Amino acid sequence: MDADLDRAVQAADAAALAAGVSVREVADLAELAGVVALYADIWGRDANPPMTLELLRAFTKAGNYVGGAFEGDRLVGACVGFFHAPAEDALHSHIAGVSADVLGRHVGFALKLHQRAWAMLRGVSEIAWTFDPLVSRNAYFNLVKLAARPDEYLPNFYGAMLDTINGDDDSDRLLVRWRLRDPAVVAACAGSPAPALVADELAAGAVVALGIGADGGPEPGQLDGTTSLVAVPPHIGALRAADPALAQKWRLAVREALSALVDDGARITGFDRAGWYVVTKEHQ
Repeated sequence: MDADLDRAVQAADAAALAAGVSVREVADLAELAGVVALYADIWGRDANPPMTLELLRAFTKAGNYVGGAFEGDRLVGACVGFFHAPAEDALHSHIAGVSADVLGRHVGFALKLHQRAWAMLRGVSEIAWTFDPLVSRNAYFNLVKLAARPDEYLPNFYGAMLDTINGDDDSDRLLVRWRLRDPAVVAACAGSPAPALVADELAAGAVVALGIGADGGPEPGQLDGTTSLVAVPPHIGALRAADPALAQKWRLAVREALSALVDDGARITGFDRAGWYVVTKEHQ
């Protein structure tokens, strides 16, 4: 075992211990059925679950990743990924979720670190996945706690999803890449992430490309800064339930701001927990 892999395994074990769970591969039919049921409960899609037993069974038979987090014998979280081109060098992590009653215990962090160690053991250098850029806590988790890096903005990637999490909103996603041996990733997995601080960015000359107005809605700003800040609403899930029209305004505004900046040669380089993306223009 090389030193990086050894540290990855140790970090995964420490994360599981801190979360009070054990994390392992899942391949048994009964446990795979538990993953299907867990996802159906999280997304509120009993009639049309996000994953099916048949697909999970095929994934495990083909050597892909299905990991489960257990509290005793109870499945409380799961993560599914499959290999993609270039063959066996990269993994796409398609779906991950944890039970509502263990939110805040960092079970998701333990799952991702187990997936990382599993992938490194098999020679994988990168894991990619998508997340909803409007969900502030997921942006912080992915970009700061895990140090994944955004690669592409994908408008309405899945089409209509119609579940309790997404509602009938467009399914825009950010594709991120997790370079498993990158020093920033190693540090984050060891518990030393590097969050962005909006106050510092503003002091250094950053401009607000999209802010929050007095009514709680999106407020367009400047798109010509070397470093730009793009806000997201603090609780998009609650906003979708209370005011779907305002949630849709946020979707379109964030899409427009991030897409325009990225198309102009900038890249998303960080996230402040207060709900701000930091977008930095590359030197020409």
